[in-house]
Amino acid sequence: MEVFWFLPTAGDSRYLGTDKGKREVTPEYLQQVAKAVDTLGFSGALLPTGKACEDSWVIASSLIPITKRMKFLIALRPGFVSPTIAARMASTFDRMSGGRLLLNIVQGGDPVELAGDGLHLEHNQRYEMSNEFLTVWRRLFAEESVDFKGKYFDIAGGGIHQPPIQKPYPPLYLGGTSPAAHEVAAEHVDYYLTWGEPVEIVKERIAKVREIARKKGREVKFGIRLHVIVRETAEEAWQAADGLIQHVDDKVIEEQKKKFARFDSVAQRRMTDLSVDNRNALEIAPGLWAGIGLAREGAGTALVGDADSVAENMKKYAEAGVDTFIMSGYPHLEEAYRTAELLFPKLPLKQHTQEVSNEKKA
Repeated sequence: MEVFWFLPTAGDSRYLGTDKGKREVTPEYLQQVAKAVDTLGFSGALLPTGKACEDSWVIASSLIPITKRMKFLIALRPGFVSPTIAARMASTFDRMSGGRLLLNIVQGGDPVELAGDGLHLEHNQRYEMSNEFLTVWRRLFAEESVDFKGKYFDIAGGGIHQPPIQKPYPPLYLGGTSPAAHEVAAEHVDYYLTWGEPVEIVKERIAKVREIARKKGREVKFGIRLHVIVRETAEEAWQAADGLIQHVDDKVIEEQKKKFARFDSVAQRRMTDLSVDNRNALEIAPGLWAGIGLAREGAGTALVGDADSVAENMKKYAEAGVDTFIMSGYPHLEEAYRTAELLFPKLPLKQHTQEVSNEKKA
C-alpha cells in the first residue's frame, strides 16, 4: 500500500465555503507541506492543475532541491501542449529530480474553464485527443523518430534525445468514470484512478477496467483519490468533519450546484449526486463522508473516523484492488502530520516495509 498526499496549489484553509481561516499560496507554505510529505513516510504528492491553481510544473520544479525522496504526481492536460514537448519536459524533470516524476493525465470537466484556455472539445473528443497524445507519448520513448498523423496531432520526425531515469518513461495515471475514460486508461496508463465511492462500486469499476485492459493484453494497477479526517476517537473525527463545513450554507451549496451543472465530467456528476444532491445523508457508507463535495469540485469524499476504522476502510479498498491512496486534509500541513502519526502505524505501507527489510539486511 502506498499513500500520497496533496499540495494545495490553489490555497488552503481550516474551513470550506468561507475565507475564514484561509491560507494563501506562498513558496514558504508549499515548502512546509512538501517537507512534511518528504519526511513523514508519504510516497509523494499530487499537484493539481486548473485555472485556480499555481502551475504544477513550476511548483514541482521549485521543490526538487528541498526534497529527497517524495515523488511528484504532476497533473497534465493533453491539448495544451504537444506530446513531444511534454515528453521532453517529463524527461528533463525526471532526470533533474533523480527519477521522482509521475504524471496524472487529466481531461478537465468544466467546458467554461477549458474554453478560457482555448480548448473547445466535447467530453468524448477530449478522450480521443488523449488517446492520440498517449499513443505518440509512448512511442517517443521507444523509437528514435516518430511520425504520426491523427485527428488532433500531426507529428513529423518527433523525438527526445535525453531519456528519463525511469524506464520506459515516468509512470502514467488517469482517472474517469465514463466508458471513454476506461478505454484510454486500459490502453495506455499504468494506474487507473477512481474517486472515493463506496467500496462495492469501486470494486466493480476496477473489475471493468481490468477486463478491458486484459483484452488489450495489458495489466493496470489502481489508485483512489480521497480526503481523510482521522482523530484519536471517532467522535472527535466526526466533530472535525462537521467543523470543516460549518460555514457551508445554502448560498454556497446553490452556487456550487449551478457551477457543477455545466460540467460534462461523468465523475463530477457522481460526486455531485453524493454530496450536493444528497446533503441530508452525507455518510454514504460507514466511515465514508461526502461533505467536502458541498463546497469543492473534484474529489468530494473523505474517510472519517479513528485510526483503526479508517485503516480498516482503506484495507477494504485494497482488497478490492487499490494499492495507491492519494489523500488530503484541511489544512494540509497539520493533517499530513496527523495522518502520519495516527494512521500510518496501522497500515502496511510499502516504504515502511522496505525500510524494515533494509534494517534486517544490515
